[in-house]
Amino acid sequence: MIRHIEYAALMHDIGKIGIDETILHKPGKLTPEEREIIKKHPTIGNRIIAPVAFLSPVAPMVLYHQEWYNGQGYPEGLSGEEIPLGARIVACIDAFDAMTSDRPYRKALSREIAVEELKKGAGTQFDPKVVEAFLEILVKEKKRAVQEKNIL
Repeated sequence: MIRHIEYAALMHDIGKIGIDETILHKPGKLTPEEREIIKKHPTIGNRIIAPVAFLSPVAPMVLYHQEWYNGQGYPEGLSGEEIPLGARIVACIDAFDAMTSDRPYRKALSREIAVEELKKGAGTQFDPKVVEAFLEILVKEKKRAVQEKNIL
């Protein structure tokens, strides 16, 4: 399962290969039509990955990584435990990465602000247990980095 989640984390947006680059790199706000096109990327990604035998367990994680815990996501409006655990994990990681990375339409948020946004989204956009576990990992990583810095 862990290996499949790793693959899903790496390939969750592979479906964007089927999306026009002008939409993907647009510096301003997307139009409603452009948002609908972007929403197709999980389905495209699923179609790419599902036929590959060793990646077939990854396909549902790719397909459902944009689902929201409260059912307001896409492509199918799944909620809670209906969303595969791997997809719920990838959704949290993807959001954190998106928030802490520069985008054509905005600068990266600080780690602290991104953590607060994840906390705000727990129970609505994200599985609260996944957010809690992810934040515990971030704290451990930060402590380890401080310890390594002190050793050097």
